[in-house]
Formats: sequence, structure tokens, C-alpha cells
Amino acid sequence: MFAAARYSLGGVKRLWGETAFRHEVLAFALITVLFYFSGVPLWGYVGATLLFLLTVSIEALNTAVEEITDHASPDYSDMARHAKDLGSFAVFCLLLANAIWAMFVLWSHWIPLAA
Repeated sequence: MFAAARYSLGGVKRLWGETAFRHEVLAFALITVLFYFSGVPLWGYVGATLLFLLTVSIEALNTAVEEITDHASPDYSDMARHAKDLGSFAVFCLLLANAIWAMFVLWSHWIPLAA
């Protein structure tokens, strides 16, 4: 268990070196603050937190794909470019899901949906 925690901490340290990850953490913090000042209910925070954790995990996998691809194919190759593009697209999809969730939560809080 301690070894696994140590490996995970190493992963977080490596991921912190990625600008995109730091931007995602900042965006989550801003959404949390916006939710707080908007008086969003708990379910909004739970959804945002789950989506953030999913985004972070996909960002970590994307970074791993990039690391392995750069190691296995140091020269330009279409397969390497495709692998990186697909990882980037997966992260983009989750960022879009985060934005849609935040807008939905804020919209439904400000304009309650009819029951």
C-alpha cells in the first residue's frame, strides 16, 4: 500500500510538470469558487469533483502515452502523431464535459427546472 502511494505521488509530481494539468487544477478551483459564491447545492460539487478526477486520470494516461510514444518513436511518425492526437482528444472531451456540467449546474441553480 505504501509503495502504491509512493508511485501515485510520483505520478502527481510528474503530472504537475504539465502546463495543461496545472490549468485544469486552476479551472477546477475557479469552478469551485464560482459554485460557492453562487450557492450551488452539494450535488453540483459532487459532479464537478467526479468529472475533475476523471479528467485528471485521463490527463495522466495521455501524458503516459506521450512519454511512451516519445521513447519508442523519437523520430517523426504518423502512428506516434495519431497516438498523441487521440490522447489529446480524450482530454478535450472531458474538458468539454466539465464545462457543460458547470454550465448546467449554474443554469439549473439560477433558473430551476420545472418539475
